[in-house]
Amino acid sequence: MNFTTQEYSTRLTNVKNKMSEKGMDLLILSDPSNMNYLTGYDGWSFYVPQGVIIAIDKDEPIWFGRKQDSKGARITTFLKDENILGYPEKLIQSPPSHPYDYVANYIHENKWENKKIGVEMDSYYYTAESHERLIKQCPNAQFKNGHLLVNWIRYVKSESEIAYMKQGAKLVQAGMQTAYNEIKPGIKQSFVAGKIQETLLGGNEEIKIGGEYAGLNMILASGKSASASHLTPTDKQFNQNEGTIIELGGVKNRYHCALSRTVYIGKPDSKIDDTLKITNEGVEKAIESTRPGNTCHDVAVAFWSVLEKYGLEKESRCGYSIGLGYPPDWGEHTLSIRKNEMTLLYPNVTYHLMAGMWMDTWGLEISESIRVTENGCELFCDFPRNLHLV
Repeated sequence: MNFTTQEYSTRLTNVKNKMSEKGMDLLILSDPSNMNYLTGYDGWSFYVPQGVIIAIDKDEPIWFGRKQDSKGARITTFLKDENILGYPEKLIQSPPSHPYDYVANYIHENKWENKKIGVEMDSYYYTAESHERLIKQCPNAQFKNGHLLVNWIRYVKSESEIAYMKQGAKLVQAGMQTAYNEIKPGIKQSFVAGKIQETLLGGNEEIKIGGEYAGLNMILASGKSASASHLTPTDKQFNQNEGTIIELGGVKNRYHCALSRTVYIGKPDSKIDDTLKITNEGVEKAIESTRPGNTCHDVAVAFWSVLEKYGLEKESRCGYSIGLGYPPDWGEHTLSIRKNEMTLLYPNVTYHLMAGMWMDTWGLEISESIRVTENGCELFCDFPRNLHLV
C-alpha cells in the first residue's frame, strides 16, 4: 500500500461524516482517483464500468469491476475478498445487459434499495446508461448528487501525499531539461516527445526514481499550433523562428506535479519576449498572494492586475487544483484560480498555476505547481522561467 492503514481509515471516516451531513446512506464512486484515494486501487480498467461503494453501515469500502480486474483489486488494495466484487464477462459491452444491472442487484441483496444513494453525476466515468439502470431497478431509492464530495475531502493534502508530489517534481524537471536538450531545428516533435517520456518514466542518471503515465498527455506544440492550448506532439519538425510550448507532468503513485515552459528557436519577436516577461511578472504576483486565508480570487486579482497594467487579456482561469489523477486529466476539480472564486486557501492545498497566453498565431506557457504552507507557499519545482532560446 502507498499509505498507512490509519491514513486510509481517516479518509473513510471523513467521507462518511460528509455523507451523513449530506443525508446519504450509500455513495457510489466511479472516478478512479476517488477509488484510489479510499482503497488504493490502481489499474487501467476505467474504460469499463467500475467503482467503489461506501456504505455508512459497512466498515470497509466495496470495490466492484470486471471480474478479470478483481485480481488487480486484490493486489493493490487492502480490502477483504468479500468486499471485492467481480461482475461476469457477459455484461461487458453486451446490450441489453449492463454492469450496473449487477450493481443494482447487489444493492437489493443488501437491502439498500430504499436508501439515499449518492452518485457522481458529472464524473467522466459515470454514464447516462449507468444512471438509468440504477433508477430503473431501484425505483424507491432517493438518488443524490455526490459529485466532488470526495474531491473536496482530498483538497488539503497529507504529508505523505506532498512527498509523492515532490518526487513527481524531480521527474518533471528532468523531463523539461530533456526537452531543452533535445529540441533543435529539423528534429521531429515525436522524437523529442519519446525522449521526454523516457525521462518522465525512467528518470535519468541523477534522478534515480521511476515515474508513471500522467493523467494528461504531454502537451507540445510549435509555431501557429502553440496558439492552441491542448495540442499534442506530432511527427512535424521543429523549425527556425518558431516557439514551442511544453506542458509535462511528473507522476509518483498517481500524484502529479505539472510544469510548463516555452522554447524558441532563433531570435524571438519583441512581442513574444515582452509578453513572456509580463506573464512572468504576473506569475510572481500570484505566488506572492498565495498564502493561508487568502482566496482564489485574491490570487487571480494579483495575476490579472499585472496583465491589465500592460493591456494584455486572458479569458481562461490561471490555475486549478492538482494532485491525485487519472486520465483524461490531472486536475482535482476543486479550486480554480479566477476572479470571484472565493475558495479559501489552507496549508497543504496544492494547485497548478497555469499562465498560458495563446495569441492569434503564437503562444507561450509558464506554469508552476504550488503548495500552500503555514506562512505562504512553496514551489515544487526550481526551474528557470525565462524564454529558453535554441
